[in-house]
Amino acid sequence: MIAGVLPSEDTSALKAINVAVLPLDITKREMIVDVAERLKKQLGGDGLYGLFNNAGIGISGPLEFMPMEEIRRQLDVNLFGHIAVTQALLPLIRQAKGRIVNTTSMLGRVTSAFSGPYCMSKYAMEAFSDALRQELAPLGVRVSAIEPGFIATPLWSKFKEQSAEMLDELPPEGRYLYGEKFKGSIDAALKWADVGIPSHKVAKKVVHAFTAKKPKAAYIVGLEAHQAIFAQRMLPRSWFDALLNKLFGVK
Repeated sequence: MIAGVLPSEDTSALKAINVAVLPLDITKREMIVDVAERLKKQLGGDGLYGLFNNAGIGISGPLEFMPMEEIRRQLDVNLFGHIAVTQALLPLIRQAKGRIVNTTSMLGRVTSAFSGPYCMSKYAMEAFSDALRQELAPLGVRVSAIEPGFIATPLWSKFKEQSAEMLDELPPEGRYLYGEKFKGSIDAALKWADVGIPSHKVAKKVVHAFTAKKPKAAYIVGLEAHQAIFAQRMLPRSWFDALLNKLFGVK
């Protein structure tokens, strides 16, 4: 198993379980090309059986005052980087008739206020997964999407920090129009995270996607994800918006 990891990250835990590490920032084209060349030499004629696209950041805030560079950064990491990695490694994956598993989110189907940039990236990853699955199926490559709800991970501390910065940087008009509701959405998301899905439950679905004879096209993980996606399908849009506003602290 090989993990692509940001050069700045601590990789000791991965190395301790014998996971090989390659430095990779998926927003840097030259690093992607380097990793693809290394893997080609290392794997020889065997090809690459599996690619797990799992990098991600979460940027939140009112869209009216969201800096365009922040929206681009969200899409660069959560979408364009994964597309670039997939394109670079697909010759090896086709060679092995392997599998691609993309981490999307229940927020790739359900959008809440102030999560616009993140949801846009995940909706796009859903479309990327669907198109890729259909194009690669005749070539013997299977593609699955993992669609979890809130996962209990340390990454929520970064979300709290970044959201607080975005709130502080709002201009006076932005604070007046959106400040209270945006703060409510941050607090609600952190409460959901406290009772989030254990990461091992998500990992179990990822393993199934890579090892099952007939992997699913999509794996919805977590009760709240199932409930939210079902409610979106069944309720009128205005009712569903009201429900989301209540659940995410936007009143």
